[in-house]
Amino acid sequence: MARSSSGFVAGLTAAAVAAVGFLAYQASANVPANLTEKPRATSTAAPSISPSGGPTQPPRNPLAVPANSGTGERVVYALADRRVWLVDEKGKVTRTFTVMPSTVDPAPGSYSVTSRSGSVRGSDGVQIEHVVRFATAEDVSIGFSAAVDGSTPSPDPSRKTGGIRMKRTDGDALWMFAVIGAKVVVVA
Repeated sequence: MARSSSGFVAGLTAAAVAAVGFLAYQASANVPANLTEKPRATSTAAPSISPSGGPTQPPRNPLAVPANSGTGERVVYALADRRVWLVDEKGKVTRTFTVMPSTVDPAPGSYSVTSRSGSVRGSDGVQIEHVVRFATAEDVSIGFSAAVDGSTPSPDPSRKTGGIRMKRTDGDALWMFAVIGAKVVVVA
């Protein structure tokens, strides 16, 4: 009985291998000719097109200071990027970092630092340090600051706040850089 079982299994295996071989031959025989040819290199590259139909722009370096942020020594705050750049008088970025925006944003434009406070309680009740104020919008003072506890939570959307929060180390750097009268440029 064992001999007939092994012969039967061997026969089935041979039939399965033959069927797979036949199907593979049939598939290769029915491949269209243009799929078997190697693609030819073209002499000119086709321009890439954006979804809007125009040419695509090269990707922007998210760490590069925005081109429309002016010249000279300045603090640049990009609303959409939630990022600040400290730019020296030669136009070189000395530091860049992310921030947590307030609920009230300043309008894009050029401002000057109007006041500074070493340590105060923020409009959200959090103890903050190194406050650098530069604008007013919707009757709210707007400025950069760092929470003493190091937190950077999202602000309560039901309250009007003007504190643009950052990490304490970034707040230290901005405090040293942005003295009274320093230029602050806000870009969209």
